[in-house]
Amino acid sequence: MKRRVFKYILSALAVAAIFAGGVFAVRNDHGLGRNMEIMVNLMHSIATQYVDEVDADKMMLNGAEGITSKLDPYTDFIPEKDMPDFETMTTGRYGGIGALIRKKDDYVIIAEPYKGSPADESGLKVGDKIVAINGEDMKGMKVDEISKRLRGEPNTIVKVTVEKLLTGEREELKIRRRRISIPSITYAGYVADGVGYIRHADFTDKCYDDMRAAIQHLQSKGELKSLLLDYRNNGGGVLQSAIEVLSLFVPRGTMVVETRGRAKEQSRKFYTMHEPLLPDTPIAVLINGNSASAAEIVAGAIQDLDRGVLIGQRSFGKGLVQSTSPLGYNSYAKITVAKYYIPSGRCIQAMNYSKEGRAEQVADSLIKEFKTARGRKVYDGGGIMPDKRITPQYVSSFAVTLYLMGVIEDYGDEYIKRNGSKEIDVKNFSITDEDYADFEKLVMARDIPYKSESRAALEKLRKSLAKERNTSLDGALEMIDKGLRDDKKSNLETFRKEIVEQINQNIVLRYAYAAGVIANSLRGDREVQEAVTLLSDTAEYKRIITEQNTQRK
Repeated sequence: MKRRVFKYILSALAVAAIFAGGVFAVRNDHGLGRNMEIMVNLMHSIATQYVDEVDADKMMLNGAEGITSKLDPYTDFIPEKDMPDFETMTTGRYGGIGALIRKKDDYVIIAEPYKGSPADESGLKVGDKIVAINGEDMKGMKVDEISKRLRGEPNTIVKVTVEKLLTGEREELKIRRRRISIPSITYAGYVADGVGYIRHADFTDKCYDDMRAAIQHLQSKGELKSLLLDYRNNGGGVLQSAIEVLSLFVPRGTMVVETRGRAKEQSRKFYTMHEPLLPDTPIAVLINGNSASAAEIVAGAIQDLDRGVLIGQRSFGKGLVQSTSPLGYNSYAKITVAKYYIPSGRCIQAMNYSKEGRAEQVADSLIKEFKTARGRKVYDGGGIMPDKRITPQYVSSFAVTLYLMGVIEDYGDEYIKRNGSKEIDVKNFSITDEDYADFEKLVMARDIPYKSESRAALEKLRKSLAKERNTSLDGALEMIDKGLRDDKKSNLETFRKEIVEQINQNIVLRYAYAAGVIANSLRGDREVQEAVTLLSDTAEYKRIITEQNTQRK
């Protein structure tokens, strides 16, 4: 252990000496060099003198966390052990069997096998329980522990013992790992005559190829008159990928984003480098409060260039650019190095972290006006405001409780056991009234720790009145209490529509993977239907992209 500690300390001392005598001397940054030396001395003193032995790795992580916590949420230290997850996030690829897993009771189960993956080809299904890996009992193991055992070098074998959901029998499967590529495009199809739809989930380094292939797929299936791009809940990713995706829709050589940083090399303008595949096709883009980073670059550039119409809610507002720097021993620093500005010149960063990591929103008085290519007014100050705002639909807390408790998944298990062999119409599938009655029985037999907001507010008011010894409202409170319909039976009736949608999606996932779930959900997606209506109204679409200003906030 001590040898390992001194290895790190000697490395840190060497780095400090190099920088203090080199780079920092050139920059005349004596304060940084001095404080680096103090930090190394502090680590050395703790490692050699502290009453209990100190783990060098934990000390390094704690120090890095302390430094980065005062900056912004995106600047981070990535130790060697976390590099596989970071690579998966940026590339969408890893070595493994290709399945999402989750904890259920004492074991981890298959939550979703990727279509065509080793897990899928070996016959793993949603709900199958992972009992052992390479002969080691997995009872009580955490999800990340199971994940590490399932991942590995491509072309290696992992033995997975599972208890099958349908039969209850145990099987040992020898699964050959492969290089798994998580698709950035999770669905592409037609939602109306001539209206193509593409769900884009994230921006990995291959998403340009995936997006291009999705468009060509749509073109092969019919006449692509207009296109709906869905960036809801897309948290972004690689900046270069956003630029490449935009090159599919705007003329080659178009400036689509600019970065500005403290270092000269971080300040540059980025232009599209490919000939567009759809230079003139009308486009609508769906965004919401979880559309961020690279997704906002694409959506914002389309708006600023008057290339399409944005529909939904204000986006997240992440206008910061990160870059990674190697630190040695296969560890990296992910550092915010610049802000990005979309074609109108606006930065859509919503929060200011300049005061030791404290997040402050841009004041209304500082919001500035910018102009799109055709002179429409747009604004900075946080996120991208859609051209057509739609009030979001929220899922009730009762439905969320049923989902989090696994009740909906348990019903899906029972449904598959009864009906697993029959085929379903994925796009139009829905459970029957008889099925929902069975689900109600399952819920009524469970203890559901749910309390509505109105009942919680009523109980809070009762406690306040009791403290004040005020009994004058007891009768009124009793009437309100009797009027509240938030028991399980009434909630199952009140929130039936959204509960049925969740059940449908859970069942469809088992038959038709994630793409099937999206296909099934589009039918009742209000924002998709609004976009289809707009894309079908040529005059209104043209009016928006040529005349309509966005709202200021």
